[in-house]
Amino acid sequence: MVNIAILGFGTVGSGVAEVMEENAQSISHNAAEDIRVKYIVDIRDLSGSPFADKLTRDFSVVENDPEVQVVVETIGGATVAYEYTKRALLAGKSVVTSNKELVATRGHELLEIAKRKNVNYLFEASVGGGIPIIRPITQCLTANELDEIYGILNGTTNYILTRMITDGAPFAEILKDAQRLGYAEADPTADIEGLDAARKICILADLCFGKSVDPESISVEGISGVTLEDIEYARRLGCKLKLLGRAYRLPDGHITAYVAPHLISKTSLLSNVDGVMNGIVVHGNALGECMFYGAGAGKRPTASAVVADVIDAVKHMKARKYIGWEESEPGWVVNAEDVKTRWYIRTGSGLEKIGRAFGDVRLISYPGDYPGAGPGEYAFATPELTGRELSAKTSTMEIRSRFRIL
Repeated sequence: MVNIAILGFGTVGSGVAEVMEENAQSISHNAAEDIRVKYIVDIRDLSGSPFADKLTRDFSVVENDPEVQVVVETIGGATVAYEYTKRALLAGKSVVTSNKELVATRGHELLEIAKRKNVNYLFEASVGGGIPIIRPITQCLTANELDEIYGILNGTTNYILTRMITDGAPFAEILKDAQRLGYAEADPTADIEGLDAARKICILADLCFGKSVDPESISVEGISGVTLEDIEYARRLGCKLKLLGRAYRLPDGHITAYVAPHLISKTSLLSNVDGVMNGIVVHGNALGECMFYGAGAGKRPTASAVVADVIDAVKHMKARKYIGWEESEPGWVVNAEDVKTRWYIRTGSGLEKIGRAFGDVRLISYPGDYPGAGPGEYAFATPELTGRELSAKTSTMEIRSRFRIL
């Protein structure tokens, strides 16, 4: 019998308990051990819950119980969750988490503790919810030299952009609808400003490239500036607007990582990843390109990934799984503004200024061409430029939007 404790009994934590109970027979079969939830640590009153008898408000009960071998952390954040995770690992217990913020900011340290104590720190559910992505990177794709990973990593922003495309409604209106439907939080900042996707792409970059990428070190841009004009001009280019987290290896061996809206071709693997779904594309030198697709969040999809890690931890009680990365040296992550790409520009400046700055460009729209456009508005696509070069060229222009073209 293996005993586990669940820290935090919110959406994901309660989902883990439910899946553990509902699928108990198959879970025990797959783990080759009976597994039961012995404790649930939460400050809330769980009276009325079928799991109320397992409640404790004192983490030290879990920490000091030698019968608890696996701890499931679903508290979220990087304060209390960090303290409890560190204490659990130091007590010789494996930890499974869905906490992307903690893994992105403290993952290297916690993995080193797990290594020292010969236990596991597993976090499949921290990226992509129920989509398997961590395990494929660390196991199935290890024969490859991975050189790029990018994807739609946040269901809230993908839902909003999809609705803007299909319904022709503005950002603010659809955000309110997303909040009403439960797809967006009351404070949606972490989603719509790209912070959630940034934590996820950093974790993926850590694993793909073997060195730590701090979320504070990468450029992050959200979707609050996307307009219906941008949606229409993307369509005219044969593209859709999607918020992507992206990390890739540069020719000199350094990497760049960032989050930003992109115009992506309708022929792209990601172009039909719509609504609240997520899609992640990985490129390896042997495999080529493949995509992982599915529900990127939600109670049961995320719980599914957490419980799979619990099974993995139980199966590897005496043989620690190697997952980890090294600390990176200063300058290893190159600022995305220093990397060349094509750009989409929407501007209120005239053709003369555009011509002086860029020479010949591909015009997408011009004044009077699109009824919804602002006065004197042009939209065009540039040749490859770094972000800094683009900023220098457009320093005297009225820029209404600028997005990368993938």
